[in-house]
Amino acid sequence: MTINEDIYNWVVFPLLIFLARMCDVSLGTLRGVLASKGFKKIVPFIGFVEVLIWLIAISQIMKNLNNVMCYVGWAGGYAMGSYLGLTIEEKLAFGTQVIRIVTNQACDELVEALKKANYGFTMFDGQGSRGPVKMILTIVKRKEVKNVIILLNIYNPNSFYSVEDIKEAQLIPSSYERNSKVKYMDMIFPLRKGK
Repeated sequence: MTINEDIYNWVVFPLLIFLARMCDVSLGTLRGVLASKGFKKIVPFIGFVEVLIWLIAISQIMKNLNNVMCYVGWAGGYAMGSYLGLTIEEKLAFGTQVIRIVTNQACDELVEALKKANYGFTMFDGQGSRGPVKMILTIVKRKEVKNVIILLNIYNPNSFYSVEDIKEAQLIPSSYERNSKVKYMDMIFPLRKGK
C-alpha cells in the first residue's frame, strides 16, 4: 500500500462514511418529526433519500469489514446526525403549539399585551390548590412561542405555563362569517329551484 492509499482507507473513506451516515440520520430524525406533525406530502421523499444514502453507506461498510475506522465513522455519523436533525427541526420550527398559562396574579396587562400583539386567546376562571386562578389558552405558530413567553415574563413573571404541540387546529367562524360565506357561495354557485 502506498501512503496515499493508506490516507484514503484510514482517513478519507471513514470520513465519507461519517458524512453519509450523518446525512441519513439527520434526514431520518427530521422525517420522524415531520410525520408526527402531519406533513404527509414531504415525508416519503425524505424517506427515499434517507434510505438511498443508508444503502450506499452500508454497502461500502460491508466491502470494508476489516477497516475499524469505518465503524468509528459510522457510529460518529449516527451521533452527529441525531444532533443535526434535531437542530435543523428546531430552526425550522414547523407546527402549531398551545400555551397554557395559569396565574393567581392580576393579568389585565398581559391580556392587553396579547391583544396588541394580535394573539388570540381564551381566558377563564379556575381553582388552584392555593385559591382562585385565571387560565389563559393561546394557540400560536411554533415560531411565535418565544414572543408570548417574553410577554408573560414581562407582565406575569410568576405564572405557571406549559407548551404543547398541536397536530391540527381550526378556528370556528362566527355565525356572521358563516352566513357571509354561504351567501358568497350562493352567488358563485346559484341553486336552481325545481320547476
